[in-house]
Amino acid sequence: MKSALRTVMLRELRALRREVEAYPSDADLWRVAPGIANPSGNLVLHLAGNLQYFVGAVLGGTGYVRHRDAEFGARDAPRRELLEQIDRAMAAVETGLGKLRDGDLDRPYPEPVGGGSYTTGAFLTHLAVHLAYHLGQVDYHRRIVSGDGATVKAVAISELA
Repeated sequence: MKSALRTVMLRELRALRREVEAYPSDADLWRVAPGIANPSGNLVLHLAGNLQYFVGAVLGGTGYVRHRDAEFGARDAPRRELLEQIDRAMAAVETGLGKLRDGDLDRPYPEPVGGGSYTTGAFLTHLAVHLAYHLGQVDYHRRIVSGDGATVKAVAISELA
């Protein structure tokens, strides 16, 4: 299960990277389309911060300090900064999951989340689904603001091998 979670999270982060790279301009990452509250730039910062904290800091001991409000409050960060955050999230996934031992997935996640207590495996599964959910939003945002319907193969089954 730990290996499957690692594979899926890294696949989704690679797809997120491809999505960011596919935007025609840095400014398009921050365009707010009608009916959409968060542009892709904010979603990228949110996903990267989420994984760097919950997987990297809590499970991996990286020391990352999360600033969730800044993830949604930032505007106009350049594409290279967003890509760096995705790379840091990938490293956090490697570090955090790499420190898990057999049986840790069945134990409680080390800190309460959202007022509840969950097993580490259930919470990591939630994080993977959360990542995929926002990846889909980024894909649609890119297509809407750019008018480009081209795929970046966001959910490539071949990347599970």
